[in-house]
Amino acid sequence: MPANRRVFMLRVAAAGSALATVASQAQPAKVSEKDPQAVALGYVEDTKRADSKKFPKHAPDQKCDNCQLFQGKPSDASGPCAIFGGKLVAGGGWCSAWTKKA
Repeated sequence: MPANRRVFMLRVAAAGSALATVASQAQPAKVSEKDPQAVALGYVEDTKRADSKKFPKHAPDQKCDNCQLFQGKPSDASGPCAIFGGKLVAGGGWCSAWTKKA
């Protein structure tokens, strides 16, 4: 009987380890343009579609990938954003929280 218990405990430990590995590799969720916070900030996945009437300070060269809040590499197609709780935003996107990278 002790051997069965030992095998069971080893399997439980292995399964827990496998689940932890999978969870750590999971990608964060992508921000939807329809998300209430995204709508409030005028987030769009393509900076060319930003509402220039509602956001007159927007410039075409302002993109998520050159924003201080973008946590990915400038060459990444998408990356986490500090404003959206680490959710992924499009590198070519834009929102009114855009701040020039130092």
